[in-house]
Amino acid sequence: MNAAPPRYADLYPALAHCSPHPDAPGSGIAPIQVPAGTELFSENAPCRGFPLVLEGEVKVSRHSGDGRSLELYRVVPGELCLVSSACLFRSQPLSASGVATRPSTLLLIPPPVFNQWLEAPAFRNEVLGLFAERMADLTGLIDAVAFRKLDQRLAAALLGRGQDIGITHQQLADELGTVREIVTRLLRRFEREGWVELAREHIHIIDSAALRTMAAALQA
Repeated sequence: MNAAPPRYADLYPALAHCSPHPDAPGSGIAPIQVPAGTELFSENAPCRGFPLVLEGEVKVSRHSGDGRSLELYRVVPGELCLVSSACLFRSQPLSASGVATRPSTLLLIPPPVFNQWLEAPAFRNEVLGLFAERMADLTGLIDAVAFRKLDQRLAAALLGRGQDIGITHQQLADELGTVREIVTRLLRRFEREGWVELAREHIHIIDSAALRTMAAALQA
């Protein structure tokens, strides 16, 4: 079996123990490049393969019938996709959708090859470790959605992005799993308090300390 190229080995060391390796003749696996906004997989569709992100980022979200969406997690180089692996384990349709948030390069591992790779203990342990990490992330997300106030979550979402944020109210609503009208109402309240200044697809942070105080209640 050919040795893994440095790029693969650095990001996914377990691939060194998998057969067939992506570089093996006839493996049918080759890097693909996609622009930002490309839908890589969709909810309720069959899984076409297991994505390994080499460059870029993939946002994984759930969508409701009324058009709302909730971001579950993001996959960056060196990480694995929980939704794709769960779909392949159970041979059931995908439970979420995945969209490239920036120009991305990835490998799409065919389902039969993924199942063969699971026979390698190093790769299987990496996938199972992913489940533990992602479940902890999703438990925190469920806690935030179910038990924390939306104004506190919005304040937290605004922090850490700099003083000037280029984002729409709809994008914030999607991140928080709510509707645009509620986000707009809360942002206008923040503006009346003197914490932010609103413009079209732009938010200027005036009083980050007040936002941090609001967001700190999430930890209470």
